[in-house]
Amino acid sequence: MKLATLSIACMAGCARAFVVPPAARSSFAQPAARAGLSTAVGGSPRMSIAIVTGASRGLGAAIAKDLAGAGCSVVVNYAASSGAAEEVVKSIQEAGGKATAVKADVSKTDEVKTLFADAAAAFPDEKIEVVVNNAGITRDTLTMRMKPDQWQSVIDLNLSGVFHVSQAACKLMLKQRKGRIINISSIVGLIGNPGQANYAAAKAGVIGMTMSMAREFAARGVTVNAVCPGFIESDMTADLDQDAIKKMIPLGRLGKPDEIAGMVKFIATEDSAAYITGQTFTVDGGMAIGA
Repeated sequence: MKLATLSIACMAGCARAFVVPPAARSSFAQPAARAGLSTAVGGSPRMSIAIVTGASRGLGAAIAKDLAGAGCSVVVNYAASSGAAEEVVKSIQEAGGKATAVKADVSKTDEVKTLFADAAAAFPDEKIEVVVNNAGITRDTLTMRMKPDQWQSVIDLNLSGVFHVSQAACKLMLKQRKGRIINISSIVGLIGNPGQANYAAAKAGVIGMTMSMAREFAARGVTVNAVCPGFIESDMTADLDQDAIKKMIPLGRLGKPDEIAGMVKFIATEDSAAYITGQTFTVDGGMAIGA
């Protein structure tokens, strides 16, 4: 059996406040108050900044666009693909939203500081109230063949990166007594997968970190939750054996980025999600059922 067949790539990719007239008929016409975002005195909308890491393509890009549609000002973070990140920003702006792209490798603490500083500078009248930790990589190989750098690079970005960004976010959110952190984990973090000991360890760590941080931050109104995608349609799964994958999924198909993004948007922006924290949501077509 080829390793690629078993590989689960669940990787995936907000900008200044804007107010849409009530009569506007664009996808960005949802009021901030209804979306569970901040409101100024008197109930007038004051949009929140949402930072989405790894948002230049795939799942991250879908999440960024959905959060913009919910009224967020989106910071599209990227590490290398500046052109792709700018395309995401352009797409949001053309739909009536606001967004900016910020380069930062979230495995490096100094660049995380720059990410938050640039986000605040881009939208000085707003607060960072939503953070989605989506950035990640895969370096798949069997344990017996895995080299130290293949292990460490995945841990550094997929696990330590989530910690660095969440630590920076909580310093702001705890002070303002409001914020929502959503960590993109993976079904692999729950059930494991051959050839992905590094990825599974990182994603399982993200789930544990989510619960610990949720306990730490709850007293000040900050929620932390995780989402575990299964096989999602992307350039990372395009070359895999589709028939073999579908046999592993009770629903018999791969998920779509929008299906994951919709869950993230709900947790991040809806008033009805304000009482949810420390939870892990699997969006996997039922894969975890038989695990």
